[in-house]
Amino acid sequence: MMAKKLRPEDKIIGAEGLTVGDFWSWAYSDILSNRNRSIFAEFIVGSALGVVDNPRVEWDAVDLRYKGKKIEVKASAYLQSWPQKKLSRIVFDIAKKKAWDAITNEYQSEATRYADCYVFCVYPETDPSKANILDVRAWEFYVIPTERINRELGDQKSIGIKRIQAMCKPVGYSDLKKCIDKVLGISK
Repeated sequence: MMAKKLRPEDKIIGAEGLTVGDFWSWAYSDILSNRNRSIFAEFIVGSALGVVDNPRVEWDAVDLRYKGKKIEVKASAYLQSWPQKKLSRIVFDIAKKKAWDAITNEYQSEATRYADCYVFCVYPETDPSKANILDVRAWEFYVIPTERINRELGDQKSIGIKRIQAMCKPVGYSDLKKCIDKVLGISK
C-alpha cells in the first residue's frame, strides 16, 4: 500500500486550525539532530535525483530507488543539536543487514549490503554560530559503489570520514546527480 503524499496545508481533522505543516514544524524542526538530519539527507539526495514525488518508505531495504538502482544514504555532522564538549567524529554504519524489501514485501535470507551505491553526506560546519544545515551548498557528498565497499572493506561494520576521503572526492549538491549517475553507470 503506497502512502499518500500529504501537503503542509492539509487540515488535521478535529483539531481546529491545525495542519500537517504545523505537525511537521513541531516534530522535525531540529534537523541537526541525528535522526532528522539523516532523513533530511535522504530528501536532499532524492531531490537532486528527482525521486521525492512519493512519500518516504520508513523501513525499506534502501533509502532511495532511482532508475532501477538502489541507493543507501548516510549522514553525519561534527555539530549536534545539544551542547557538546568536543566535535563529533564522522563515522557511518555500513554493516551488512537482513533487510526488508518494500517492493517484494520479503526479508533477505542473508545479511548483505543491498544498495548499488552509498551516498555519504557530511555537514562539515564546526562553528555552531555559523551552522545552517538548510544550506545544501555547505554539504559534502561522497558517492561510492557498494561493490567497492564490499571488495575493500569486506565485513567491516563502519567507516570513518578519512577512509571515505581516501576512496573518493566530495561533490557538492549541484554535481551530485551527475556523480551518482556516473557511479551507477546510468547514461542520459
